[in-house]
Amino acid sequence: MPTAARASAVSGAMPSSANVLRMRYLSKKCGSQSSCRGPIALRAHGPLRCDFVSEQPDLLGDPVYRDAVTDLLGVLAYAELIAFERLAYDARMAPTLEDKAALAQLATAEFGHYRLIERHLDSMGIAAEKAMAPFVVPLEAFHAKTAPSNWAESLVKAYVGDGIAADFYREIAKLLDPATRMLVLEVLADAGHAEFAVERVRQLIQATPTIAGRLALWGRRIVGEALAQAQAVCAERDALVTLLVGGIPGADTDPDELTSTFGRITDAHMARMAALGLSA
Repeated sequence: MPTAARASAVSGAMPSSANVLRMRYLSKKCGSQSSCRGPIALRAHGPLRCDFVSEQPDLLGDPVYRDAVTDLLGVLAYAELIAFERLAYDARMAPTLEDKAALAQLATAEFGHYRLIERHLDSMGIAAEKAMAPFVVPLEAFHAKTAPSNWAESLVKAYVGDGIAADFYREIAKLLDPATRMLVLEVLADAGHAEFAVERVRQLIQATPTIAGRLALWGRRIVGEALAQAQAVCAERDALVTLLVGGIPGADTDPDELTSTFGRITDAHMARMAALGLSA
């Protein structure tokens, strides 16, 4: 069971020391900034340090880090799989054939993202089903509590809900090894969903301005449920929390920084709501 300290830690954000964390694993230091010659160079509040790829340790060999990456890819894989399912299902509410086709295309892109993660997990010797299993219940609970009742609500949920989740995963990606980080960012790349949702929601509000208030309330409900589920998941997954507050294994942790992460996520949500023409 999660401790009270752990539960409070997950209410906040990502380490400002995150950039410093990776320095633990750099085996070469340059005497001056100008003397760096390695293919990887990072700055951490001081002289530029560099390292050669061949000299970097295998971070996935660390059991804590490996468990954290497995959890992250597991929750992301199930999120992509259920996004595919949800988009295909929501297409039934689309008012035009053009919209149905657009959602079908977006659903296909989500499934492609799932397959990327599945292959990466397989390369780690981990079955996708096993990695996803711990996150089925909380993600299904989120979608059950936020089931849209009409086309407008489905668009807002897709844009706001998926957007806040993507912001959360991007924050974590900053703490990952390069290969895993590249995979996560590729999976999170927008396939045109945001533009589609914003355009359609704005059209709906223009046609019926009175729905704006209801959709704004709906958006707030989505973000509240999303943050609650994210905190609940983190509180139950020790390795994932270790990654969130400490990044690379063995680095100094900064639990207070979790607050900053959720602050940045909230700011991005407000900007997203403004793009829809809704108040946050």
